[in-house]
Amino acid sequence: MNNSPNVFSDPSPNRFQVNVINESHESTAPSTGDPNPQCYEETSFADEANNRLRVSYRPGNRELYDNFFQNGDMAKTDGSFHSYDTHSNTYYLKTFGHNTVDAIPKIDYYRNTGSISGIKMTRPSIMDIHEQLAKNIAVTSVDKFTKADGTTGGEAAPKNEEETQGGFVKFGWVKGVLVRCMLNIWGVMLFIRLSWIVGQAGIGLGVIIILLATMVTSITGLSTSAIATNGFVRGGGAYYLISRSLGPEFGGSIGLIFAFANAVAVAMYVVGFAETVVELLKSSNAIMVDESNDIRIIGAITVVVLLGISVAGMEWEAKAQVILLIILLIAILNFFIGTVIPSGRDKKARGFFNYQASIFAENFGPDFRDGEGFFSVFAIFFPAATGILAGANISGDLEDPQGAIPKGTMLAILITTVAYVGVAICAAACVVRDATGNVNDTVVSGMNCNGSSACALGYDFSSCKAQTCGYGLMNNFQVMSMVSGFGPLITAGIFSATLSSALASLVSAPKVFQALCKDNIYRALHFFAKGYGKNNEPIRGYVLTFIIAMAFILIAELNTIAPIISNFFLASYALINFSCFHASYAKSPGWRPAFRYYNMWVSLFGAMLCCGVMFVINWWAAVITYAIELFLYIYVTYKKPEVNWGSSAQALYYVTAIDGALELTTVDDHVKNFRPQCIVLTGGPMTRPALLDITHSFTKNNGLCICCEVYTGPRKLCVKEMNSGMATKQAWLTKNKRKAFYAAVAADSFRDGVRSLLQASGLGRIRPNTLVLGFKRDWRDATAAQVENYMGTIHDAFDFEFGVIIVRISQGFDISQALQVQEELKKLEQERQALEDTIKESECEEGNYGIRGFFRKATKLNITKRAPRKGNSINTISSIHVGEFNQRLLEVSTQFKKKQGKGTIDVWWLFDDGGLILLIPYILTLRKKWQDCKLRIFTGGKVTHLEEEKLRMASLLNKFRIKFADIHIIGDINMKPNKESWKFFEEMIEPYRLHESCKDLTTAEKLKREAPWKITDAELEAFKEKSYRQVRLNELLQEHSRAANLVVLSLPVARKGTVSDLLYMAWLEILSKNLPPVLLIRGNHKNVLTFYS
Repeated sequence: MNNSPNVFSDPSPNRFQVNVINESHESTAPSTGDPNPQCYEETSFADEANNRLRVSYRPGNRELYDNFFQNGDMAKTDGSFHSYDTHSNTYYLKTFGHNTVDAIPKIDYYRNTGSISGIKMTRPSIMDIHEQLAKNIAVTSVDKFTKADGTTGGEAAPKNEEETQGGFVKFGWVKGVLVRCMLNIWGVMLFIRLSWIVGQAGIGLGVIIILLATMVTSITGLSTSAIATNGFVRGGGAYYLISRSLGPEFGGSIGLIFAFANAVAVAMYVVGFAETVVELLKSSNAIMVDESNDIRIIGAITVVVLLGISVAGMEWEAKAQVILLIILLIAILNFFIGTVIPSGRDKKARGFFNYQASIFAENFGPDFRDGEGFFSVFAIFFPAATGILAGANISGDLEDPQGAIPKGTMLAILITTVAYVGVAICAAACVVRDATGNVNDTVVSGMNCNGSSACALGYDFSSCKAQTCGYGLMNNFQVMSMVSGFGPLITAGIFSATLSSALASLVSAPKVFQALCKDNIYRALHFFAKGYGKNNEPIRGYVLTFIIAMAFILIAELNTIAPIISNFFLASYALINFSCFHASYAKSPGWRPAFRYYNMWVSLFGAMLCCGVMFVINWWAAVITYAIELFLYIYVTYKKPEVNWGSSAQALYYVTAIDGALELTTVDDHVKNFRPQCIVLTGGPMTRPALLDITHSFTKNNGLCICCEVYTGPRKLCVKEMNSGMATKQAWLTKNKRKAFYAAVAADSFRDGVRSLLQASGLGRIRPNTLVLGFKRDWRDATAAQVENYMGTIHDAFDFEFGVIIVRISQGFDISQALQVQEELKKLEQERQALEDTIKESECEEGNYGIRGFFRKATKLNITKRAPRKGNSINTISSIHVGEFNQRLLEVSTQFKKKQGKGTIDVWWLFDDGGLILLIPYILTLRKKWQDCKLRIFTGGKVTHLEEEKLRMASLLNKFRIKFADIHIIGDINMKPNKESWKFFEEMIEPYRLHESCKDLTTAEKLKREAPWKITDAELEAFKEKSYRQVRLNELLQEHSRAANLVVLSLPVARKGTVSDLLYMAWLEILSKNLPPVLLIRGNHKNVLTFYS
């Protein structure tokens, strides 16, 4: 309960409140200020500017709060939890009127590291809230932020310094998106090609061509809007949207070619501008060298000027864009005004008659000439509709990308489409298709017009049917200039259109390229990631774009490269549409775009439409585009950049996996589809790599492999250690290309933990069926409880109908100590290297010559090189031996990673367990590392029927279609072992025998109660024959399989409650002693092999 009810005596209390309590032993002077402060808007107690405590007051009397501050309550702040060693300033948090460390919802907890708009804060962990609160704990104000992965952000600050600098110049949706998109869409095509297009296709098909191109860009615009409003958008435009949706593979491939396309587009637009200037120079007889070189000279000068504007900063570039847009709008308006100004004789002779219904009707239908058709005309027009990503490409410089991109892009598409359609219809309603330009070609009286609108209007252009005329929609690219009220304004419009598009591309290419390089997908290009100035300008990217543009201007073969560039843009559009579809189809809860006016199937249709248009425009350019994109996709996939953006591809993988697992549950198990699916008790996978390697050899690409670890001890510590190591150990498996999962449990005992894993591991039909564990080499030194746990694990596996595989190698599996020594030696080497570097630096600084410098160095050497102590030499000698042992242990731990030479895998199939003992070695022989090893089969039989038994076994193996090199029938398995072997066995179990038969009954009973785990004489006598068999089998194994690469042997089964744990461990010890690597296998006695088809 709250101990200070007077605090909330405000007449109009707010139910949900957060108060900061200042617990101080000194009196606090009343604060002065506004007596009626405004109601607070946020509950942030860490000032992001200076990390000071910020207190907000509710309406009411401030003295209540001043009194309250002196009172004190026990709560915490909502920031990071650190000890605070003073008693004078302690801060607590009081949420909803109760003492709690629980934090209220706040945007700072959800930010990414290095966020431009604020610092990421860390909420209290579930442990902070769930565990008991430590006494006398207090906290400082929040002065740290954390990364998304939980590490402190101190080291991240320098990396994101450029990004935080970039918040000074931001554009709204008009100047940032609308203006840029309109300028980029309205290209030179509007002024010099649209009249030709409507002349070829007619008004009807011409409008359809415009609307078809608009449909492609509109669908792409809708998809772009959806993606852009699904979370905060950083710089990078199309690359950022695609990479964050489809992942780095698609984003990296399209980002590079999109940036290159924008760089080459600069050259295309500049050459278009230069050609117009050269035409003016030509008409004035002012050619400098010749037409081609003049284009190069003017183009080079223009690119330099544009580069200067861009490098000057985004403010100057934005101002230039606005000026160019005004010129462009005046030029378009000038055309519409010109259509209503009565035409004179000169203009009529060139085919312009103002608005005429007859001309509209004549030009409504198509009149394709010179081999042109609908798709070829569409291919020529479509580049005029591109440019819709001009605003998105500078997303990092927008004030509100989520709001600006949808609004500006869609409005730009609408306005430019209306302008294109308006210009096309007006031009086709005013100008005839063919005109001679001769004012004397008037109609002679009595002449039959044959439906010609020009003839009806008094002009005879019939000569154009026999020869090509120079005027009209079909022949004159300067129709808009002729129709306009003032011709030079159209020329200014052409200049504006080309320069604005060139400027937009010159800005887009470096911005996209910088975002790509920052993500470090192509490490060789990281040089271009650096930004300069308050707006993080990619100066290096500008220079690279300038070089590329200049190169293509000087090459001047843009007619060849233009179709490829158009296809590069279309490929970007296709992937943006596919990204929207893919994100919707994956049904990820993280896909929540604020923009709702999209449809996943429309986006898919848009992607297919873009791909189709690519081939319509130029099929060979489309093939080249796909080939380049595929190459880059494969390259990025191979390099596997270390990024995780939560792409829709990841979401779809998950959905597909869940659907597949659910589908699998409807399929009944069949023996033909059996595969070993293993729980491997490796502990940490890096501590027993050999055990993992041998298991991985028969589960890779074939079955399930789960590396399991059991944590025992104090639960709190175990859970903490387990949770902290989960991701690291799974990452180790991935890094070492082990197709396995990592799972861990915290339990009271090893057996309890394994029992939990045996019961709960897996999903549906994807469940483990085999337990793999290493042989307990230290069973003789272990406690009775440890041996009981180990044996209990095997019993539990059989209880749950698991197969069991026990693996033994000579040196054992655990290399944790060797890894620890290796890590310590590594640290010592780093310290030694650091010390040497320090000495060298100081020697360089004190590099005085002469006697003085000599004595200074000599003194230094005496200080740093001390005489070794006597004890150190002993430690050094022992450490050498330890190092050699650890090195051998590490070498043995990699034995299953190496290719096994020619040899044999000896399978001792003594008992029928369903075939698992045969299936495992067969799978091994399919692996490259084991393919040179041949199977040899050993089994028991009667001495009198050895050949018959051999034929029977060969027949069975042939039916199973398992290749083998040889079959050995062992007829003397049940013979007694030799005396030396049996004596060794007896000596081994001697410390664990009870010897109750030598004692009186009372003493014997007492011994049984005190040591129930020991081997009794009765038990040893009851299982004497079985003990003989294990010892005898080892003799046979020594005789036949000592040189084998691997021995696979039937695992004996200990009946529960009958065979003691130590006797069973003695059987396993004697059975596998002094042998190559041994796999002791026992299936669950259900068939895993079949000879039926």
